Amino acid sequence: MKKQSGKVAIVTGASSGIGKATAEALATSGFTVFGTSRRAVANGPKQVTMLVCDVTDDASVNGLVSEVFGRTGRIDLLVNNAGLGLFGGAEESSITQSKTLFEVNFFGLVRMTNAVLPSMRKNRGGHIINISSVLGFLPAPYSAFYGATKHAVEGYSESLDHETRTFGVRVILIEPAFTKSSFDQAALKPDAAMAEYNEDKLVQQAMTIGDPPEVVADTVVMAATATRPKRRYPAGKAAKQVAFARRFVPAGMFDKSLRKQFGLPPA
Repeated sequence: MKKQSGKVAIVTGASSGIGKATAEALATSGFTVFGTSRRAVANGPKQVTMLVCDVTDDASVNGLVSEVFGRTGRIDLLVNNAGLGLFGGAEESSITQSKTLFEVNFFGLVRMTNAVLPSMRKNRGGHIINISSVLGFLPAPYSAFYGATKHAVEGYSESLDHETRTFGVRVILIEPAFTKSSFDQAALKPDAAMAEYNEDKLVQQAMTIGDPPEVVADTVVMAATATRPKRRYPAGKAAKQVAFARRFVPAGMFDKSLRKQFGLPPA
């Protein structure tokens, strides 16, 4: 892999999990990396400059991008990783909670993208990598609102890529399956829990068998350093299997298998 000497990257949500692993992997590959977190952290990723940024706040986002640009004079790569989880029955979450999820997972990503695009267009080049999920193309039980945010990210990213390609800027999706990280610990809990739904055990089990965050980080580096990147990259064995099955397995058979995996009766 060619060293990315002199290139500058921003990774949001870099204090732990996928973001931390990604920031370290990019630094190892030669990028000058700035990671962000909502609050100052003592133990950030190695060889990474950590800055405070709240992706739900316009002033915070614009301040971050101005600081990075002021220090380096360029931004070549943005990895939109900051996000929240929310797993539960769709009717267990209020509209207010759903809006909170979209504010971080979707509109936060849009804020960051809008802030870096002017400099990327001016320099006629750059990569914007959005951390999506297999739930961005696969609607699954207990993930209605989280999946909705990732479906929004997928649609936005694909449309934006068409618009920015003229300026040498590519927009790329990374689609992990469940990943072993602190993501589940930071996830929102449904604010109107109901006895009829019991998804906690299933989510906890999925996290224990998930891929390590380094698998996703390696996929990000591959996409970030590609001369002609693909539009989307499933990250990890499980994600690749799901993407293949979703495309080629008959819908009825796929539906039956999915319900079985989630412990739901056939219908």
